[in-house]
Amino acid sequence: MSLIGSRQRPLQRGATRRRQPRRRSSGGFDRWLDRAVDIAVITALAVGGVALLLHLLL
Repeated sequence: MSLIGSRQRPLQRGATRRRQPRRRSSGGFDRWLDRAVDIAVITALAVGGVALLLHLLL
């Protein structure tokens, strides 16, 4: 009995699956929120760095 051509889908190789593309239904709000969080984190790091520098120098 031959198994050639009996598979319905191609043989998968490897353990990881490929990621499906993200669907962007409300992408505008998500991008805006991501940008706001980025700005807040960068500002907090800058303020913390300046405070640490002033504390060490003074």
